[in-house]
Amino acid sequence: MADRIDAAWNTAQPSRPARSFYAVARGLLVGGCYAWFRLEVDGRERVPGSGPFILAPVHRSNLDTPIVASVTRRPLRFMGKDSLWRANTLFSWVLSALGGFPVHRDSADREALRRCEAVLRAGQPLVLYPEGSRRSGPIVEGVKDGPAFLALRTGTPIVPVGIGGSERAQPKGRRLIRPVKVHVVVGEPLVPAVRGEGRATSRRAVREFSEQLHGELQALFDEAQARLS
Repeated sequence: MADRIDAAWNTAQPSRPARSFYAVARGLLVGGCYAWFRLEVDGRERVPGSGPFILAPVHRSNLDTPIVASVTRRPLRFMGKDSLWRANTLFSWVLSALGGFPVHRDSADREALRRCEAVLRAGQPLVLYPEGSRRSGPIVEGVKDGPAFLALRTGTPIVPVGIGGSERAQPKGRRLIRPVKVHVVVGEPLVPAVRGEGRATSRRAVREFSEQLHGELQALFDEAQARLS
C-alpha cells in the first residue's frame, strides 16, 4: 500500500488525492503549531513559488518537520529512516501519503542521493536537514555535504531555515510538548554557481557550497533564537 502511494508522488505533478491529503494534514498540523507555539514565520516570501528547491532547516526537535511546513503551501517531500515505515501499516501509509519516502540507514548513501535527485528532477521541493540527525544547543554543527552535492548536481537552490524554540518545546528524548514560543526565519535562496562540465560536483565545489550553507544556517538560527526574547 505504501509503495503505491509513494508512486502517486513520484511524478512531475503528484496526483490530486495525494495533494489533497497533504493540504488537509498540513492545515491541521500547521494550525496546531500556530496555536500551541504562537508560531511566527519571517521570510516566507523567499520560498520559491514554483520549481524544485531544497529546504534546509536546522534540526533540534521532532517538531521541526511540521513546523517547516508552515513556510509554504506547496507539498514538501522528505525522507526518513526505513524503520519508521516498519512501525505499523497505518503509520507507514500516513508517512507515504504525506510525501515521505524511506531510505535504508544501513545502505550506501547513493540510494538516498538517487531518491532525492529523482524528487528534485521531477520539480518538487525536498526537505533535507543539513545536520543529519537532531542536534542540541545554539551551534550549527556536523553539516553534511549531501544538500550541497544535490544542489550542484541538479542546479537546484537551497533555502536555509532557522528555527528558534523547537528544542525547548520538545528536546531530544522527551515526549512532552511544551507550549513555548517558536520563531522561524527563512533565508535567501542559495543558488549553486554555474561551473564547467565535470567541475560542478567536485569535492572543492561541494565543500565550498556546504561551508556557505553552514554560515547562513548559523546566522538564521541566531536570528530565530534572538526573536524569542
